[in-house]
Amino acid sequence: MESDERLFERMRGGDLAAFDALYLRWERRLYGFIRAYLDDGAEAEDVFHETFLTVLRAPVDFSRGTFKAWVHQVARNACLNRLRSRRRGESARERATSVPEPAPMTAAEALEADEAQRALARAVAQLPKSLAEIYRLRASGLSYEEMAEVLDVPLGTVKSRMHQMVLELKKEMRVWTAHE
Repeated sequence: MESDERLFERMRGGDLAAFDALYLRWERRLYGFIRAYLDDGAEAEDVFHETFLTVLRAPVDFSRGTFKAWVHQVARNACLNRLRSRRRGESARERATSVPEPAPMTAAEALEADEAQRALARAVAQLPKSLAEIYRLRASGLSYEEMAEVLDVPLGTVKSRMHQMVLELKKEMRVWTAHE
């Protein structure tokens, strides 16, 4: 399979088939990542398309990074911008963090997974912003190094936040599962 970076180079050279391949490769994962930031599916779709417009226009050199980390950074920045503009236009009420929907399964499995998903969403919503961000990046499949690149922080900071995030989620999940 051709690398994302190579497809990007071909796209920059005018190969629209390469753009289509990148788009299809990243459509589901990146939308899920964006959806975890924004609680509105239509808004997440808009941000996804904005992200790919940026991909189409951006003169990027991947000699020091990966397409995967860069496209997540672009999407994250677009989400943060959207959230900032949303706060300006709305009251200061907080929005719950959602997580990507689970894959299709049997009815019993779906019910159990749905309950677990709600408990996890509540637990993630209780995390401090920096830890919730680590959760979303990791859930999108980014490595520690790629998360450090996206967040522009040292690798040790990512590892420390990851450890804190796991401890906090364990604590929150115990609280939520005890109530059910």
